[in-house]
Amino acid sequence: MRRLFSPFARGWPGVGLFLMRLAVGVSLVLEGIERCRDTSTVPLLLFGLLAIVDGALLILGLWTPIAGPLVVATSAWGILAGLDDRHASILSAAIGAALALVGPGALSIDARLFGWKRIDLEN
Repeated sequence: MRRLFSPFARGWPGVGLFLMRLAVGVSLVLEGIERCRDTSTVPLLLFGLLAIVDGALLILGLWTPIAGPLVVATSAWGILAGLDDRHASILSAAIGAALALVGPGALSIDARLFGWKRIDLEN
């Protein structure tokens, strides 16, 4: 059965999804770099590396159904460990969940890899 909507929205909705991915992705990459520089413990270093990888996946729009829930997990980890601003983490988690549910949009690697293909058959 087909979905009622395309996870690879085009036009202005696709641009909106790209801006959401870009905002959260850049935020995660910058946060991860900061954690990797200022850390002396292994768990915080892993947290920073995970944030960098997850942010890069979101910016590229690659593996979005995996990267979205990973944003939720890293945001929850940051809140529970007392590392991050709660309000920013809640907003990041909400956007990550929305991207996992709605899809990355047409301006993504996922759209190129897994989007609808058109096959023209010539006689």
